[in-house]
Amino acid sequence: MYDIVIIGAGPAGLSAAIYGQRAGKETLLIDAKGFGGQIINTPDVENYPGIKKVSGLELATNLYEQATELGAEIVYEKAVGIEDAGQHKKVKTESAVYETKSVIISTGAKNRPMGLEQEEKYTGAGVSYCATCDGAFFRGRDVAVIGGGNTALEDAEVLSGIADKVYLVHRRDQFRGEEANVKRLREKENVEFILDSVPVELVGDTMISGLKVKNVKTEETITLLVQGVFVAIGQMPDNQDFADVARLDDKGYVTAGEDCLTGTPGIFTAGDCRTKKVRQLATAAADGAVAALAAVEYINNIN
Repeated sequence: MYDIVIIGAGPAGLSAAIYGQRAGKETLLIDAKGFGGQIINTPDVENYPGIKKVSGLELATNLYEQATELGAEIVYEKAVGIEDAGQHKKVKTESAVYETKSVIISTGAKNRPMGLEQEEKYTGAGVSYCATCDGAFFRGRDVAVIGGGNTALEDAEVLSGIADKVYLVHRRDQFRGEEANVKRLREKENVEFILDSVPVELVGDTMISGLKVKNVKTEETITLLVQGVFVAIGQMPDNQDFADVARLDDKGYVTAGEDCLTGTPGIFTAGDCRTKKVRQLATAAADGAVAALAAVEYINNIN
């Protein structure tokens, strides 16, 4: 019987494990892919408070070592369900069942890819899914932003103050984001809208040197000479297996506020998998601390 079982070993889950172990609770992390989450794919992290610069892999490794040296266990399996039996829960994986007093769902969210052939190859070598994280590396360069929602519009605005030129590529002739955001971008001299267009090919050697886009109406293809491509077409949470114990919104995120509480006593959530406006490394770590302390309080109350 564990005190806390954490589903997901990204920054939120690892932070939760650190706080759980420091509170004297026996903690287990479950992750099908290994520790670290999306951050391991980021070559340089420069926006985590107190650390000027670190690779995503190094930061994730430090979190992992801190958690395990405190006594947290980790197994590499896919969690496929949670059974709520009142004061104890069962977390089911594809090969085992783990009993626990509380659960923290920290499955994160995957960035929705463009679906291009070499997209994975160029991730971290010109392709990015976070303008806030990586925009500073493209100062004075030409970049493209893919998407038409508020995230894409906000990314383009951030990048307009960093990059020399910003192309905003959207598959429709109208943006889904707020008109106020669109208006601000129209007034910027270094932002150009490429509408009715979709990305079709990444160009480059070891780093990106261009992006081919196709107009869906004329079928004309042009090449944008960019060194960076920022993808902002949404994220995909992976919470459906837990929908019976944690209410999800229409996009699949666990419905929870800053307190990280779900509607089921003893089941908490943390990180990018929950409903929230800002999904950053710092907010994931903060969620992990909040969720773990909430779980500790819950356990102490039922004991």
